[in-house]
Amino acid sequence: MTVSAPSRPPRRILLLVLAAIVLTVPAVAASPAKPAKKKTHGTRRAAAPPLVWHVETLDGQVIDSHDADEPINPASVTKVATTWWALEKLGPDHRYTTRFEANGTIDRAKGLLKGDLVVRGASDPDFQSENAFLVAAALNAAGVKKISGSVVVDGDFWMGWENGSEGMIRDADRRALTMAARLRGALDRNRWTGLTRWSWTQYAARHGVSPRVIPSVQILGGARFDPNPPSGTVLFEHVSKPLVETLRRFNCFSNNDIERVAVPIGPATELSVLLADRLVAGDAPVQISTASGLGENRLSPRQIVAMMRAFRTSAQGMGLGIERLLPVAGCDPGTVTAAFPRLASEPFATSLVAKTGTLTSTDGGITVLAGFLNTAQGEVVFCVAVPHAAGKIHSARRTEESFLLGLLDRRGGAAPRTCAPPLATPEDGASIDDRTVASTTGGGGTSAR
Repeated sequence: MTVSAPSRPPRRILLLVLAAIVLTVPAVAASPAKPAKKKTHGTRRAAAPPLVWHVETLDGQVIDSHDADEPINPASVTKVATTWWALEKLGPDHRYTTRFEANGTIDRAKGLLKGDLVVRGASDPDFQSENAFLVAAALNAAGVKKISGSVVVDGDFWMGWENGSEGMIRDADRRALTMAARLRGALDRNRWTGLTRWSWTQYAARHGVSPRVIPSVQILGGARFDPNPPSGTVLFEHVSKPLVETLRRFNCFSNNDIERVAVPIGPATELSVLLADRLVAGDAPVQISTASGLGENRLSPRQIVAMMRAFRTSAQGMGLGIERLLPVAGCDPGTVTAAFPRLASEPFATSLVAKTGTLTSTDGGITVLAGFLNTAQGEVVFCVAVPHAAGKIHSARRTEESFLLGLLDRRGGAAPRTCAPPLATPEDGASIDDRTVASTTGGGGTSAR
């Protein structure tokens, strides 16, 4: 009997069977399966930074408060205390007088000072390139276009920015020599940097003079520092703009060189005593270590509000509105308008006048805003802060801004205030009080108004 071979299944059926086997047998070396992610609806947002705050009416009635007696680092809000201190000690119209002397003789025919130009500083905190342009023009008017000797400064002459104690050269001799070199560089157009040339162009446009007619003095003997330079013939004096304008500039840009304003007044410990005597709000100890707010300082939000109110009262006694001393959001350039753009825009613009304070790492970082908010139900004085804000300064400011916008909403919206005049440039209101120049040229000095 012959057994015949079974017939071969069709190829399509074999492929289907093989596929079924592969799909039902687990892989030998397969990795454990990862747990499936749960579906979420919407994006998870990071928690808002924690706030501390204190808000009062102008007559002292508490509107809202949270952790208001816990000491915080006020950062650059300390500049408000320094402004208050300086105004009471020196007065808003105080001016700094820098004297320029010729220690040698002037050959007007050659335009040459045979000797040194001696500069006796007066702790002018805001002497910039623009002020040096005034000085160069006065020297040219006195017949001086070249100096055979040096420009010699004492230890009370400062020029340009340092960023307060954070950037200050610690060696007094080197610091003064740096200031002398800066002055030499600004007086001589051949030594100008790109920034100096830009400053001159802006200066010329503001004062309606030709940018091509440049006052300039070449100083052949370099720059020197002498703590007690020998007396010479007084040529003229550079008189600064009023202190109130200098303070407003420092506050708008939160410039740490406001520390220079404090130098002729006294140490920061005296500022601590002033605040401790004036601020009876709360029991937290007052600690002020720098006039700029750099470093570790301590005030509570309640004390900061008390300081803002007392500062405003003192300024009003001098005939100064708060807008003449602190930046108004939406009016003035600087930190308030830049850091709080919604409050600087309609319909909230001009309702806020305040001082910012920011430390990126000291005390774990902090951002503070303190000032006055104009609302439909009346003006309030406030302090709002985000401690431990290192690495999240931007979001902390947005949280502070939202807090104030909510406060405006609860009080019927924003009410506008009047902006102060445009912010003064370094030379605005400065002048040259000439001595020799007036007698030799018949002039009465030059000024920048």
